[in-house]
Amino acid sequence: MSEIKRDNETVGGVGVNMKFTNYTIDELIDFNPSESIKKDTLAKKIPMDKLLPFTRKITGFEVAPYSSGPKFRNGDTLLAKITPCLENGKTAFVDILEDDEVAFGSSEFIVLREKKDISDKEFIYYLAKSPVFRQKAISCMEGTSGRKRVNDKTLKQQVLPIPDIDGQRKIASILSSLDKKIAFNSKLNDNLPTLVRSLAWVIANRVVGRV
Repeated sequence: MSEIKRDNETVGGVGVNMKFTNYTIDELIDFNPSESIKKDTLAKKIPMDKLLPFTRKITGFEVAPYSSGPKFRNGDTLLAKITPCLENGKTAFVDILEDDEVAFGSSEFIVLREKKDISDKEFIYYLAKSPVFRQKAISCMEGTSGRKRVNDKTLKQQVLPIPDIDGQRKIASILSSLDKKIAFNSKLNDNLPTLVRSLAWVIANRVVGRV
């Protein structure tokens, strides 16, 4: 690890001063952490189609008997490792499980988890969907043109400049706040036709009542 300093970094329009340290990704992130689900136990399963491009929220799950596949819990990040899902930005933050619940998913996921006192779980999600991380992951893909996959071992050795954990939390807080605003506006837009119809009904009734 080597330390570098960058002043006046801008994140989400907010200036932040912080020190950066060069880490290998393996020093920063725990890849496919060990978890246990007994074979044939019914558990929540997240297939690849439950992840949307560049979208934090997982859209749903199935319940299936466990046979194989990476295991994870709330706070982990799921990163698609196969083409074209990786290039299309399929990366999500796990937050749909119960406390201490372990789920499993597509064998084409890499599970990313924070390392205590070194990295922040939300920062890891935003890092994983960033262009610089994705380009490094794409550069580590191997295989035939139609079925390329990330080589985990090669990706782990890639080096990135990373702020200390307090800086990571500041960045994650800013980006998380923006995500929440986007989700709120999206939900508002989804409900807008119903709101408009309801408002029109109220106005019509009031106008009719005055005639």
